[in-house]
Amino acid sequence: MNPDKHHLIIVTPVYEDVEASRRLFTELSARFQHNVFVVAVDDGSVHHPLNISHLENAGVDGVLLKLRRNVGHQRAIAIGLGYVSECIQPAQSVVVMDSDGEDLPSTISDLLGKLQSQDVDVVVAQRRSRVETMRFKVFYKIYKLFFSLMTGRAISFGNFMALKPHAVKRLVAMQELSIHIAAAVLASKLRTKVCPLDRGERYAGQSKMNFVGLVLHGFKGLMVFAEDVLVRVGIACALIASLSVIGAIAAIILKILGFSTPGWFSVALGILVLMLLQTGALALMTLMLTGVVRGGTVATLVAYRDFIEQVSETGRRESKP
Repeated sequence: MNPDKHHLIIVTPVYEDVEASRRLFTELSARFQHNVFVVAVDDGSVHHPLNISHLENAGVDGVLLKLRRNVGHQRAIAIGLGYVSECIQPAQSVVVMDSDGEDLPSTISDLLGKLQSQDVDVVVAQRRSRVETMRFKVFYKIYKLFFSLMTGRAISFGNFMALKPHAVKRLVAMQELSIHIAAAVLASKLRTKVCPLDRGERYAGQSKMNFVGLVLHGFKGLMVFAEDVLVRVGIACALIASLSVIGAIAAIILKILGFSTPGWFSVALGILVLMLLQTGALALMTLMLTGVVRGGTVATLVAYRDFIEQVSETGRRESKP
């Protein structure tokens, strides 16, 4: 990448979505001309793989990273950022966006404008309007409340964001990046500014993300703050366990004093003991989940190349990573 020629780098994942991505490349070329460099990450597409000619035909400079297998939307972005981090220059800015058209190229200038501030490292897009079903909007609001309750942090943005070079280098050094991009930004302690933007409609095709996938994506955001979730769940379990013990003691006292009706004592004591055992099991499961998350392997600055099968750059021959 030439820092004198490309001041803007776009990182976008593509999975079986050639038609939409081609339109994105064309719009980026028309809006930014030769000032943009696109890092397209083909996330193991089989039926409709992306080709470097799609970038060249759109008239945009860039590179295509073909992955060995499908690794998921978040890890594909992490791999793209890892690639960028090795050659980014101080004068360049990075924008992460989806390739389906829901992140509008016309709003990139709004993100970059707010990124010029000296006290901002990352500018994230907060959806001002959504082209979504009512069910999705209701569940999304519930998820944001649940996320805030479990982590003590508010999350109201996704992958569409603009970053300064030092912010990119900081994020790719975090193992949480490939789990959940937005949560990793929160965990990075980078200075973040919110930019309200409208969300566009898909260029073509249907979204590959179903309701189950969205739920899983949401829980991955909680995994980034596994320790915080563990503490909060532990406090709740301790509180419930304490109340169960107090209730059991009260039931025993009432039984001794003769104030309990026949059968009441055994039922009450059984329910309280069951609550105590359940809270203990929940605390143990949360602790085990924390260990699994922290012990997992993720794409970092060192390991991201292991996922890349082929690197193709516009105007050049294909090469191995």
